[in-house]
Amino acid sequence: MANCITRHIPNTVTCCNLICGCIASVMAFQARYDMAIIFIIIGAVFDFFDGMLARLFKVSGPLGKELDSLADDITFGFAPSVIVFSLFKEVHYPEFLQSMADFIPYTAFLISAFSALRLGKFNIDPRQSTSFIGMPTPANALFWGSLVVGGHDFLVSESFNAIYLFALVILMSYLLIAEIPMFSLKFKNLTWKDNKVSYIFLLVCIPLLIIFRISGFAAIILWYILLSLITRKKA
Repeated sequence: MANCITRHIPNTVTCCNLICGCIASVMAFQARYDMAIIFIIIGAVFDFFDGMLARLFKVSGPLGKELDSLADDITFGFAPSVIVFSLFKEVHYPEFLQSMADFIPYTAFLISAFSALRLGKFNIDPRQSTSFIGMPTPANALFWGSLVVGGHDFLVSESFNAIYLFALVILMSYLLIAEIPMFSLKFKNLTWKDNKVSYIFLLVCIPLLIIFRISGFAAIILWYILLSLITRKKA
């Protein structure tokens, strides 16, 4: 009886992640960006624990792997797409783009498509067992959520417009599938020598959060990308 229950626990946790992504998407459609990012973060917590529980109970299998990717594309692909979709409805459009203002918001769903590609590549790429190739989908979701919540007033001002937002969508979508090695924060031990990059990353994160507050998470993702590029060049 115990085995019958425990083997379903990891997939149940994965489904909780998926449900959080669905709720985050509803919040985003209503332009309740603060609630959307809260549910994305809760989904990320579930995503962290489902794999851990599968290993703990020794019930890892192909179903869990496929379900995890599906849940991740909802929480970290579709939900941030809806955040950007709703933001496109609010941003300033230059006069020459006014006639396309009803159509441009749908370009936000490129994030969902490229997130699915990213997750599919991750599942079949043996190089990503200890690090990442391309930006992880949770990082992309956190970037968009924190950027929109923390920088909303600027993003909807005349200092920013739909062209910049579209360019950012293209850039972040590309980074999801780019052949760029990105480090993992998994610590095998606590020594400086073996974890120097991770320690440098974490030390810089503290002032970024203090200075930029909620937008600091978006700044942290940009710092993560930059540090990955720097360490790649040195490798």
